Amino acid sequence: MVTQARQNHIQVVAHRGASEDAPEHTLAAYMKAIADGADALECDVRLTADGHLVCVHDRRVNRTSNGRGAVSALELADLTALDFGTWKGREDATESPDWGDPSLTSVLTLERLLELVADSGRRVELAIETKHPTRWAGQVEERLLQLLGRFGLAAPATAEDSSVRVMSFSARSLHRVAAAAPTIPTVYLMQFVSPRLRDGRLPAGARIAGPSIRIVRNHPAYIERLHRAGHRAHVWTVNEPADVELCAGLGVEAIITNRPRQVLSQLGRP
Repeated sequence: MVTQARQNHIQVVAHRGASEDAPEHTLAAYMKAIADGADALECDVRLTADGHLVCVHDRRVNRTSNGRGAVSALELADLTALDFGTWKGREDATESPDWGDPSLTSVLTLERLLELVADSGRRVELAIETKHPTRWAGQVEERLLQLLGRFGLAAPATAEDSSVRVMSFSARSLHRVAAAAPTIPTVYLMQFVSPRLRDGRLPAGARIAGPSIRIVRNHPAYIERLHRAGHRAHVWTVNEPADVELCAGLGVEAIITNRPRQVLSQLGRP
């Protein structure tokens, strides 16, 4: 039985916003996540050809827009002209869904997302995942820290004071962030646990483990090993009630989900 006190300490992170209900990585999805009560917002960032950080998961825009091409080869003006909303639900609908104001489903810059969080009226944290092709090695992290600096978020007094954390599957990316901004927490994302990390260790520069829910299902004892090593566990992407219960029972510190409202409800939080 998971105690209410333990459930209250689990941070609920909206994966690409409230992405089950609204198109991922759009203003609509993040506004919905904030309204639903999410503790934090997760986003992926990529660098455009003209140097803007935009919230797009895939290397190419084909899946989530009516355009084609790699984000890194397109300028912000090119992306702004695309529709990032009507793909959502079109497989099950006879006509394209109407998301209202087109600005809610146009490409979202990280700057605009930071403005949304700043204006939210409550503490909402950000979990920012860096994604970049080799051609932008180092530049994504550099631009990210510059932008966080403009919002006064690049140099928290301590990691506990930070309302932003940087996540990546790349240990090198996290090392760059840790070297330049040592008080910003970093999360090492994992699709599998390499043999050298099975004892709960993390690569240099990483402070928090980000295992997939598949890892947690197959190796639940790994969470205890992480905790023994002094690391927190932020698990992705947790949507099913049984998986939420598993994570809560294991004492993970954060659940990253497409369904923030449902997870909050399951944890007994209004």
